[in-house]
Amino acid sequence: MSQENEVIKSNNSAQMNSEVALKTRDNILDDFDIDSETDYEKLMEMTVKMSDPTYLQTISMNELFDNVYQSRKHVIDGLLCSGTYIFAGAPKVGKSFFMAQLAYHVSTGLPLWDYPVKQGDVLYLALEDDYRRLQERLYRMFGTEGTEHLHFAISAQHLGRGLDEQLQRFVREHKETKLIIIDTLQKVRETSGERFSYASDYEIISRVKHFADCNRLCVILVHHTRKQPSDDRFDMISGTNGLLGAADGAYLLQKEKRTSNQAILDISGRDQQDQRLYLARDPERMVWLLERSETDLWKEPPDPLLDAVARFISELNTQWTGTATELVNKLELDMKPNVLTARLNISAGRLSDEYGIYYKSSRSHAGRRIVLKQVEKEL
Repeated sequence: MSQENEVIKSNNSAQMNSEVALKTRDNILDDFDIDSETDYEKLMEMTVKMSDPTYLQTISMNELFDNVYQSRKHVIDGLLCSGTYIFAGAPKVGKSFFMAQLAYHVSTGLPLWDYPVKQGDVLYLALEDDYRRLQERLYRMFGTEGTEHLHFAISAQHLGRGLDEQLQRFVREHKETKLIIIDTLQKVRETSGERFSYASDYEIISRVKHFADCNRLCVILVHHTRKQPSDDRFDMISGTNGLLGAADGAYLLQKEKRTSNQAILDISGRDQQDQRLYLARDPERMVWLLERSETDLWKEPPDPLLDAVARFISELNTQWTGTATELVNKLELDMKPNVLTARLNISAGRLSDEYGIYYKSSRSHAGRRIVLKQVEKEL
């Protein structure tokens, strides 16, 4: 790698680390409700600490349970979450048709097979296609029923050389963006002598992951598999283990025979259940159909605490604000207030997704304050 590229790579890494540090600091500072001189002094003390490059931020287990963290949003329930994913398969196995199908269903909100879909804007970088081929493919798959929420581009800059800014601008202009597909990863990589090193692979996925996490959306990177077979199918993804190591998950589409319309889709991820789906492609429309799933999706059992909170807020039909002790009394629970707070902190995402209840817990000089409010569940 040339000295110039080394400098650029170093600067990009430093910028990403700086942005992560600032985002972490802002999240911590947001938890302060300044209503006293003591709170202000604590805020200033934390600000000074976070600005010191030698300061190592740590958090205790009790503090971990004392905070509310945003859960990953589902784009397709049980199938696709926000984050960064690799979608790999051999050339001409049907990856682009599958990507077009995903993009269309997310942009229209139509269920994909039996999986509910959260509708939103989609950007599809079809970098190995032209508009004529896209037009013919989409017409064959979906007819003339189009949508304004599905956007295509057939050329783009490289990561680290302008693509980051292009994607960020698109998201600013399309605030309901839920999915970005980059087809293929190789088309947006910088070409260098180290392009297949573990460090290079890890860095490029980390860059995409940082963008996806900051914007709370899903990015799928279409990639190829290598020819050599492996006992672990995901080891067949072309490149080093740095790709899969940095990504939130991977999808692997494989056929036993190239001419077959039957395929297996293996799914593995940090925030979702591993699955194997058996697919068949409609020879006329070229869409993928689900024949069967090897495993049933695991569902969380009912939580009596969340049920009680939902009933309480539903009866009030308004917002409730108070302390954990007051909520324990309102719900008539045999539970310590700090245990109630920890349980609700951990289940905040589930409260929102399943019950349509907004939950916030914040500190003030008078103590911890809980806010519960009925909101519309995301469709």
